[in-house]
Amino acid sequence: MHIRNRLFFVLALGLNATALAQNVQPDTLQQGTRSVTNGSTQLIEQGTYVNRDGVVVHRPGHTVSGAVPPDASAQCRDGSYSFSLHHSGTCSHHGGVSRWLK
Repeated sequence: MHIRNRLFFVLALGLNATALAQNVQPDTLQQGTRSVTNGSTQLIEQGTYVNRDGVVVHRPGHTVSGAVPPDASAQCRDGSYSFSLHHSGTCSHHGGVSRWLK
């Protein structure tokens, strides 16, 4: 396994363990000083990643209804919605940004 993948895996395990230990729902992890829900119950795809600031962010996902989910920052060219906090790399595995929402 590549070292970067190992690091991500270790970070992901640590964050999941932290969330479980704090009895926090996976879609309501702490982001800095505010809690982020991102309407993940409306999203078909689930999951999070840790951005360059060490903040847990919901992965891009498609909504069941097609409506823009809360806290979405961009819509990707494949129709998914991104919750990225930085422009750099947003929708990089989803065809790029179709439109910015914030």
